[in-house]
Amino acid sequence: MSGTILTLFNGLSLGSILLLIALGLAVTFGLMKVINMAHGELIMIGAYVTYVIQSLFLKYVPEPFFDLYFLLSIPIAFLIAAGFGILLEVSLIRFLYKRPLDSLLATYGVGLMLQQLARSIFGAPNVGVQSPSFLNGGLTIGTLVLPYSRIFILSLSILCLVAIFLYFYRTTNGRRVRAVMQNRQMAECLGVQTRRVDLVTFAIGSGFAGIAGCALTLLGPIGPTIGTYYIIDAFMVVVVGGVGALVGAVVGAFGIGFFNTIFEFFTSATIGKVLVFMLIIAFLQWRPSGLVSSRSRVLDE
Repeated sequence: MSGTILTLFNGLSLGSILLLIALGLAVTFGLMKVINMAHGELIMIGAYVTYVIQSLFLKYVPEPFFDLYFLLSIPIAFLIAAGFGILLEVSLIRFLYKRPLDSLLATYGVGLMLQQLARSIFGAPNVGVQSPSFLNGGLTIGTLVLPYSRIFILSLSILCLVAIFLYFYRTTNGRRVRAVMQNRQMAECLGVQTRRVDLVTFAIGSGFAGIAGCALTLLGPIGPTIGTYYIIDAFMVVVVGGVGALVGAVVGAFGIGFFNTIFEFFTSATIGKVLVFMLIIAFLQWRPSGLVSSRSRVLDE
């Protein structure tokens, strides 16, 4: 029984990590159809923001207040990653709409540049981020110990998901975003400033990548290539869930998390990953558009 509960928790934990990583990508990829290969580097920016704030707290803030650094890092990582996203959209992305292959190549080059910039500033070796004391240890249930850090990441992913849902379905700007996703030309005819919608949406998606990077510092050391470890998983979640579908991203993330954990339990980490990829390939043969197909009013789609 304890082994089953632990396996379920591990699957839930992995799914929450995948969801947090893929949430921003689901927003930007779903709206603009831009393959942003620099998404992993936006995650890296969030992670290094957390590291810098931790270093500042260690140097200038009294020890009793040290734990506050992580809570402060989350909104700051969001804002700085969103700022990089705005700069990327204005200088590059807006010229590559409807050119997916060009956007893939260009953003891949931007990702390499950001990695080298991180190496120049922080060095090539990985650096560690000290977890706040309130996330040390775990919740004891019988003989099981569920780490507080994993529970926090799960809670953070749910909070981010609720925030995106409220933005999309409870705000005027969110309605504009959904209108542009369904039919960009008609939205423009009705007075929606699609350029502004693209800019704000890309900034929000980039900001959530920064939050994901902040959360990943709880799992281990960070380095310039931390984003490359997760970019494939992020695209995998988006494609399986359905491009532009938040519900599909949630189901896809937790589904992949659970299947990966179950396969690893009965085989090994490598074989489990291979089985997950095989399962995804078979699923996409059955449903090429993913779990949830995005609705569109464009006739040629």
